[in-house]
Amino acid sequence: QVQLVESGGGLVQPGGSLRLSCSASTSIFSIGAAGWFRQAPGNERKLVAAISSGSSVEYADSVKGRFIISRDNSNNMMYLFMNDLKPEDTAVYYCAADTAPFLNDHPRHWGKGTQVTVSS
Repeated sequence: QVQLVESGGGLVQPGGSLRLSCSASTSIFSIGAAGWFRQAPGNERKLVAAISSGSSVEYADSVKGRFIISRDNSNNMMYLFMNDLKPEDTAVYYCAADTAPFLNDHPRHWGKGTQVTVSS
């Protein structure tokens, strides 16, 4: 059973930065694709950033140029660097992973989420 645990969320002012981390209990990140989703109250969960097994990356249009996804396969870690945060980035952020080479909307493995709140 793969366990994913997010950390690094919190309260930040607009324009600020945060780094989210996702720790995996297995080497899932070195096998397949992984990514970050987010869900704001009243909204559906949406993909924010993804990294394929071949290390190609994709981002939601709303975060391009501000967020960076990366992973450290040797330590079973994945990160989301978030810069120039905006109030509309407020959401619960979820780590997700799958053995498939590319991430779809329904990855097999999910973390429990970490809250990010952007407010002055």
